[in-house]
Amino acid sequence: MNASDPAGPISTGEFAARMDRLGGFETRPRVAVGVSGGADSLGLVLLAQSWAVERGGDALALIVDHGLRAESAAEAARVGGWLQARGVAHAVLRWDGEKPATGIQEAARAARHRLLAERCREEGVLHLALAHHRDDQAETVLLRFARGSGIDGLAGMAPVRAGGAVRVIRPLLDLPHERLQATCRAFGQEWIEDPSNSNPRFARARLRATGEALAAEGMDAPRLAGLARRAARARNALEAGTAALLAEAAEVHPEGWLRLDPKPLLGASEELGLRALVRCIAVIGGAPYPPKDEAAERLFAEIAGEDFQGRTLGGCRILPRKGHLVIAREPVGVTERLALTPGGEVWWDRRFAVRLWPGAGGAVTVAKLGREGWQRVRSAGPDSGRIGLPEPVRETLPALWDGNGLAAVPHLGFSRPGFPLSAVALHAPGVVMAGPAFPVVSDRVGII
Repeated sequence: MNASDPAGPISTGEFAARMDRLGGFETRPRVAVGVSGGADSLGLVLLAQSWAVERGGDALALIVDHGLRAESAAEAARVGGWLQARGVAHAVLRWDGEKPATGIQEAARAARHRLLAERCREEGVLHLALAHHRDDQAETVLLRFARGSGIDGLAGMAPVRAGGAVRVIRPLLDLPHERLQATCRAFGQEWIEDPSNSNPRFARARLRATGEALAAEGMDAPRLAGLARRAARARNALEAGTAALLAEAAEVHPEGWLRLDPKPLLGASEELGLRALVRCIAVIGGAPYPPKDEAAERLFAEIAGEDFQGRTLGGCRILPRKGHLVIAREPVGVTERLALTPGGEVWWDRRFAVRLWPGAGGAVTVAKLGREGWQRVRSAGPDSGRIGLPEPVRETLPALWDGNGLAAVPHLGFSRPGFPLSAVALHAPGVVMAGPAFPVVSDRVGII
């Protein structure tokens, strides 16, 4: 495949150049690719497999079966068969359990990201490639504009998101959908059309239906992608300023809370101060999305006042303490319970990586310590009452529970008699505190 036609298939050489620009790969790279069965993701996984094998590595295709349509399992098996025939390793990940009655696409997206990230961690894969392209980027910008997003929203999706244990990459973000279809044809690869892509129940499908009218008014995919690129440059500059501000004002603790000096935030430009506050809430709260701009602005104004008594926002409690703010996870929002077996690891409450060593005994459940659990710890060791943790932090610590009740609390060094303290809980939020959370590859080398 040596095509160079800008409307034709993506050549292996062009793809290799794109991956080189993203950088950060091992000598023998292992890359996971999210595969839906459409032309976009199938084209990407075939290109990624060729690229990785040439370098002594390999690609792993991860097919998510959301179980939302009767035929989804058969489609996943069909895609798996195609990949197996081409020598591409693959796994089908199923979204089990009850599905919400509303907001199904958002819930499915969150489930897909969770399943993909968990499998990458299990396989030791550091890079997850997604097949978002220029048309997806344009739709994202329009949707976020309609919702009143600021610079972050208008910057759309980033080609690299380096948060957590898995780096998400989008090497095709500035290419049109037609080129991915052409790539599949060049490989002789069939694909599946998802009927939800044209279902008017969903906002993206409604936008696609108005594509010609929007393009006639100058809002075509290339122009919207250009807007995203320019907004991303501005976002990067703001990220640098926010990182410097947080380095001065924030003190993050391993138990999943932080102490914030509000004076540097209030003394900075309002945009930087707001961004720093929202970033703190996003890191500690564990919510998949940051709080809405209007709510964050109200909180910022209240903090600037003289009689701030505390608030909840974004899954956090924000409390004044001796001239500083304590930002801690809101206990009532911590409801997740995850099974953990010896030798395993779970990402709990989107905040902690909890590991149980091999040979640790039986399975346990990871859940919050809660008020009752804290009282048990204090009863077992009165000195624990002097541990300098703010009250809401104590209740939201990850704890191990089994059939006999509270077994261990890694952060407190507590374990029930007869239960070995054989677990570790590391603060691993889904949002990084500071630094290049949204890296932008220069448009001068062809990638947004």
